[in-house]
Amino acid sequence: MSKDKQDRQDVNDSAKSWFKSGSPWVWLTAAAVSASIIMVAGLIALIAVRGLGYFWPTPVLVANYHESDVRTVPIIGEIRDSEAVPLARLRANGETIKSDNEFITRHLLRVGNRDIQGMDFRWVLEPRLSQQHYPDDVMVIERREWGNFYGHLQAVKENGKIIEEGDKTWDVLQQRIARTQKIFGEIREIEKDDIGAINYRLEQLRLDERRMEIANDSNADNRASISSERTALQARYKVLQQNLAQLHININRDILVAKTGDGQVVDIPLAKVVRAYRPNAMNILNKSLFYLEKLWEFVSDEPREANTEGGILPAIFGTVMMVILMSIFVTPFGVIAAVYLREYAKQGPLTRTIRIAVNNLAGVPSIVYGVFGLGFFVYFLGGSLDQLFYPEALPAPTFGTPGILWSSLTLALLTLPVVIVATEEGLSRIPKSIREGSLALGATKAETLWRTVLPMASPAMMTGLILAVARAAGEVAPLMLVGVVKLAPSLPLDTNAPFLHLERKFMHLGFHIYDVGFQSPNVEAARPLVYATSLLLVLVIIALNLTAITVRNHLREKYRALES
Repeated sequence: MSKDKQDRQDVNDSAKSWFKSGSPWVWLTAAAVSASIIMVAGLIALIAVRGLGYFWPTPVLVANYHESDVRTVPIIGEIRDSEAVPLARLRANGETIKSDNEFITRHLLRVGNRDIQGMDFRWVLEPRLSQQHYPDDVMVIERREWGNFYGHLQAVKENGKIIEEGDKTWDVLQQRIARTQKIFGEIREIEKDDIGAINYRLEQLRLDERRMEIANDSNADNRASISSERTALQARYKVLQQNLAQLHININRDILVAKTGDGQVVDIPLAKVVRAYRPNAMNILNKSLFYLEKLWEFVSDEPREANTEGGILPAIFGTVMMVILMSIFVTPFGVIAAVYLREYAKQGPLTRTIRIAVNNLAGVPSIVYGVFGLGFFVYFLGGSLDQLFYPEALPAPTFGTPGILWSSLTLALLTLPVVIVATEEGLSRIPKSIREGSLALGATKAETLWRTVLPMASPAMMTGLILAVARAAGEVAPLMLVGVVKLAPSLPLDTNAPFLHLERKFMHLGFHIYDVGFQSPNVEAARPLVYATSLLLVLVIIALNLTAITVRNHLREKYRALES
């Protein structure tokens, strides 16, 4: 054999040996995992940039816009997006633009003043903008209604009289806004906490009376006690109403006078103003402080303006509480089912059939679980609970309506197969000798299971719980049927006994993303919030998973010596 043939033979043998060793598949798997990690990291980075960038104060452009050859209008707004459009397409749509460039830049401006102009965003073509500048005195006003206002501050009024319209107008405005915000907080505290607690207690007294009527209880002392408490609550309510009336008078006395880009002068009550700022006059420090303030508002405040402004605290709270309740429900049921199938059930055709059914349940569409939860948990189980324990509230349902309890149970049922399979896998990995050693020392089977087997299988249980949390936290379809709503005025947890109200509806980050992204009347304003909420949902899931992973790793290290 010639030397060349021998070399080729050696190369072929080396290649065959390399393939037989499995190294190509290891490298292929590593490449696939690396590509997946890069794509996930890129997606999270995109969401973070699009979402978190929304809270940074954007400079406000002031310019003249030539809508046609004979019509020019002043325009004020923030450039929210830009894109290059083929000139041929613009001309095909009737635009008469003279340019030697193949593409024309157009900007999406947030012009605000929706109550005056009728639109919040508009597209403008770069060649038709003239006299572009960014004056320091242009202001942005965030309002509780009608979105942002863009214009120039003219004066500040109190009870209809101008109190400042000179150089100090801006400082006076900030002082009045701070005062108004304080009064607004007092109003919200009285309405939600004090009056809310009174209304809740009055409803409980009404139900107590109704319960006595159903039971034919004519105890005069009980009725007198209810009547006395109701009278005291009503007297307290009248005092709070008087305080509210005075606060409303105080909050409505201040008004700012502003001028729009086209010269219209408008009065804006400070009661409807969240904040006013001049982004063009801000330095880096001021912008950073503003950014942190907006970011904190996003995670700690309630939504407003059809969920397109404000914060998402109720959605964060609802998501976390639902996942915690789901974990409390699914873990014991999943572990008990796995222990029975692995440790007690006779291994035969029936057990194998049950395992196949459990595995198949993991592939059932989530909306099917939602329909089952609505029919069984809400209508059947909830309706039965109302008949047995809350007849005084009927026909208004208490538990016979979608709520956070039924949502948690539905998602517990949805994720149950994951916990069962993971726990069974953990039980199967425990050496038989450990069980036999425990039994040989005189322990019963139950004691062996409780004191030895289950602790050693706890890392696998936590793995199942991690997978369950990861799936349940992002589910939306079943929740739309069994408890989630667009806006929940009351959180499931408050200061009114029994403090945790499992019958209440709640908000959820996943549904909030769907609602803001696809059901919002102001799509352009809602788009950045979709990214920001998506990022927050990912962070919540990561935080929940990291907590479970930390517990699992601790348990794994604790029982590693026993496994070896």
